[in-house]
Amino acid sequence: MTAIDPTAHLTAEQIEELGRELDAIRDEVIASRGEKDAAYIRKVISAQRKLELVSRGVLLFSFFPPAWIIGTAGLSVAKIMDNMEIGHNILHGQWDWMRDPKIHSTTWEWDHVSPADQWKHSHNELHHTYTNVIGKDNDLGYGIMRVDEDQRWYPFHLGQPVWNFINACFFEYGIAAYDLELGKNLRKRRRKDPEFRARAKAVGRKIRKQVLKDYVIHPLLSGPSFLTTLAATFTANLVRNLWSHSVIMCGHFPEGVQVFERRSIKGETRGQWYLRQMMGSANISGSKAMHFMTGNLSHQIEHHLFPDLPSNRYAEVAVKVRALFEKYELEYVSGPLPKQVFSAWRKVFRLSLPNKKPKVKTPDRERELAAA
Repeated sequence: MTAIDPTAHLTAEQIEELGRELDAIRDEVIASRGEKDAAYIRKVISAQRKLELVSRGVLLFSFFPPAWIIGTAGLSVAKIMDNMEIGHNILHGQWDWMRDPKIHSTTWEWDHVSPADQWKHSHNELHHTYTNVIGKDNDLGYGIMRVDEDQRWYPFHLGQPVWNFINACFFEYGIAAYDLELGKNLRKRRRKDPEFRARAKAVGRKIRKQVLKDYVIHPLLSGPSFLTTLAATFTANLVRNLWSHSVIMCGHFPEGVQVFERRSIKGETRGQWYLRQMMGSANISGSKAMHFMTGNLSHQIEHHLFPDLPSNRYAEVAVKVRALFEKYELEYVSGPLPKQVFSAWRKVFRLSLPNKKPKVKTPDRERELAAA
């Protein structure tokens, strides 16, 4: 949906050849998965559980300020690890090949208010299939934001920086609402629809479980540190939400990332799907620690090309993928976290305002955007 198509120089034959080259990269990693990869995820899970246990132990004495700071910091990191490098990637099926029932996408449940099965549908099946397609991929703006200049502007959009900040603070709840397609279902008055009610009840149960664990049981176990442990848990959840929101924003919203019309994916080939993932994603550059704390979603381009490959392999894959970007003269959108966060938020503010110059739209495009 951009004025200039950055892929226009590619022929149909080149796009399909690109697809074959990407398939070859994927096949190579699939064939080489082994014990080293399995040991990696088991080590990460073990480290996360130990960190959370120690942090909660320290919070038993959180009425002492140093203990509160150490315990809160440790719990924040543990929650980020659980959501990003562990939960997100296990639920993508990245480790199903191990055939370990304890580390499998069909059995794993994470420290999150969104039930795993609902998240897998909205994220794995919808977002990764229809990446950045307006009207199909609500993951792009969670249905609350204007994400492209060609979308019609309404006065409501003036508030989108505020909505986005609130969404960032309570991101796990925003994801749960997105998984439920809450806005669409309420707008279409499907409150009494049996399927919607069943899914809503499942979310309600998960929220109650999370609230009970975080804000009742663990604070009570702290005895005289009840209130300080309560505050520490709230802070850890807030830190986790702000971090994960920032990482996700950097993956699909910085300047240079493309969005697409629904009609553009009709009859889409394997090569064209790959190309859309390449142009609809952006990376975060940084250290190994940065990549780890993002769940390797700092390699968002590689993740969208190969969502079921083990996350610890994305760094090596990125070298080969970047070479293909250069070979086919495509822009590999990447940058440090501060730069990407600034770019994403700048777009949020820019698109909250009407376009400076109205664009001429065809009747087909007008209907397309209105439907979105």
